[in-house]
Amino acid sequence: MLEEYRYKDKKKLRCGYTTGSCAAAAAKAAAQMLLDGNRIEAVELTTPGGVLLRLPLYGVRQQNGAVTCGVKKDAGDDADVTDGIMIYATVRKTDQGICLDAGEGIGRVTREGLQQKPGQPAINQGPQNMIRQAVEEISDRYGYEGGFEILLSVPEGKQIAEKTFNSRLGIKDGISILGSTGIVEPMSEAALVETIRLELQVKAAAGIRDVMVAPGNYGKDFASEQLGIDLDICVKCSNFIGDTLDMACQMDFRSLLLIGHIGKLVKIGAGVMNTHSRFADARMETLTACLLQAGGDAQMGRQILGCVTTDEALEILKTAGMTEAVMNVLMNKIEAHLNHRTGRELETGVILFSNKYGLLGQTQNADILLKRFRDRSTDQEGR
Repeated sequence: MLEEYRYKDKKKLRCGYTTGSCAAAAAKAAAQMLLDGNRIEAVELTTPGGVLLRLPLYGVRQQNGAVTCGVKKDAGDDADVTDGIMIYATVRKTDQGICLDAGEGIGRVTREGLQQKPGQPAINQGPQNMIRQAVEEISDRYGYEGGFEILLSVPEGKQIAEKTFNSRLGIKDGISILGSTGIVEPMSEAALVETIRLELQVKAAAGIRDVMVAPGNYGKDFASEQLGIDLDICVKCSNFIGDTLDMACQMDFRSLLLIGHIGKLVKIGAGVMNTHSRFADARMETLTACLLQAGGDAQMGRQILGCVTTDEALEILKTAGMTEAVMNVLMNKIEAHLNHRTGRELETGVILFSNKYGLLGQTQNADILLKRFRDRSTDQEGR
């Protein structure tokens, strides 16, 4: 059991580890037993976030030139449908390279727009990197110069996937192997909102009047890498757009610049202020309404309504030469809903992007707000 904790709402909550960590640990253990022939009962794995895990092994089998190991998923005190499931890795020697594939219970991608291409297993890039690094560590330890074939499986995966949004995203017949840091951090909604409040309070207390907000790491990375903005001035608001706007008004900030991926921020165009999927979707409905308002036809609207991801919808708009017109309508709708929520007590701006297509649109005064942040960054560098 991982003995790492977070304190939320005055409660001590235990962290867990991701399906990606389980897969990497199982593959590492199987590779080690394959090379030295000795059975082990547990394996150590350092996550990308720097946490050392020591995980017990289950269902170890050594037969037909392969080794299979299982690791049990532990979500800690976080609510997670994958908690307690077994994730197995079967490893064989090959002449060279590392071939990673998925078997029973791990989904296959069937639609464009996800991290993996159609036909590929739903194993995100972060876990793939963890698995490769783990088995390469074993190769280096034993001086092994050959390769590995790694097959992951989750016997309960297909059944568990029915409780997720995988089928709607175009991932069939199993769960996804996920996790960027390797650790699951428990977080209640009240704790998340309180964390946002505290961040805003600290900035307000420091005399900062203009705040930049992003729902997650994509927005923060875009602000840093594409816009050249100091991330110290950016607050992560998760799905709580409306709450963040309310708090910024209460604390008398002058302006708020929201930077985010279209997959989340398109929902604001329909007045959805909590962008978590369990509250509302409205992505394709909003894009279709914007398309029709921009002069698009009903047939194209039906195509967009059938899309699973916003990138898939953007591809349709791009092919039709409608992207700019539709984004202009969307930005106007987003701006109107933000002004309605704040009562114009707070100057707001929005910059919208896609990982695939880059900058998509921005509200009228976004450049003005962006200049304030750049000027502030330049002033700080000059001190």
